[in-house]
Amino acid sequence: MYPPEQLAPQQTWGPPPVELPPRGLSPHGRPIRHNWEIPLLVLAIVITVVAYAVSGVMLISGQVSDIAAVLLVAPILLYVLRGQNYATQRVNGIRMTPTQFPEGYALVADAAARLGMKTAPDAYVVLGNGQINAFASGHGFRRFVVVYSDLFEVGGEARQPDALAFIIGHEVGHIAAGHASYWRQLGMFASNYIPVVGSSLSRSMEYTADNHGFCVRPQGAPGVMGVLGAGKYLVGRVGFDELADRSMTERGFFVWLVNILASHPVLTWRAAALRDRSRHGKLFFRPTADRLPTPTAALPPPTQYPTAPPKTL
Repeated sequence: MYPPEQLAPQQTWGPPPVELPPRGLSPHGRPIRHNWEIPLLVLAIVITVVAYAVSGVMLISGQVSDIAAVLLVAPILLYVLRGQNYATQRVNGIRMTPTQFPEGYALVADAAARLGMKTAPDAYVVLGNGQINAFASGHGFRRFVVVYSDLFEVGGEARQPDALAFIIGHEVGHIAAGHASYWRQLGMFASNYIPVVGSSLSRSMEYTADNHGFCVRPQGAPGVMGVLGAGKYLVGRVGFDELADRSMTERGFFVWLVNILASHPVLTWRAAALRDRSRHGKLFFRPTADRLPTPTAALPPPTQYPTAPPKTL
């Protein structure tokens, strides 16, 4: 990590850093892991270990089912899929460099430095064909971020560049939080097939990554919710506070069901979590009234936060 007192003297661009109050779940630029992530991860690992034990017993007894067979080959399968995914970006993606997508390159380097990573991950732009998406993954000791071209366009001057910075901070945050680790993904493997457990763990990880994105570019949160809800062209028409307010009024069994089975927090709950930085995002039940709302106008410009010097990509 880069403590503020160490970062401030290194800043050589923008106005001088100023003292800012703690920002809830990202106090002093240190993002906090969602409080349900570790308990659910432990549960997922226990489920996977038990599943492997049962599969081993079945193998010894000669009664191997299709599910047991998938579990037994999962370590090799996961390794191959991760390697194939990385190779696909290397041969088909456009790598961000100081001369190719220099703005994105700088955002990745800044996010990695701010989040305390020794080396910034590789970053690629791939053809989106209208899809709004980005993801982080890895293979071996390498980590990388992929941004779809349509989402990268959000960084254009005509739209909201802060949204792109938040998204990149979110994806780099997945890496900084260990979400792209081979061993973590293998440990979670069996839980992905257990209703509620796998999806809830995934949502908690997304909230953790949002805490990282908020740490990197807090004022990008409204734009991200806008582009995820209405797309890159209508992002400016979305009312962030209206979206967050609906998390408390949209209720019912099927609203709960949609969220509980989703890999990402539903958008209204996610907006509420980004606005109220005094508590963790709701995982199982809808949000109640904000304790500490953070209006868009109250979000400080990025140059007021200490920034570590960019690292090589």
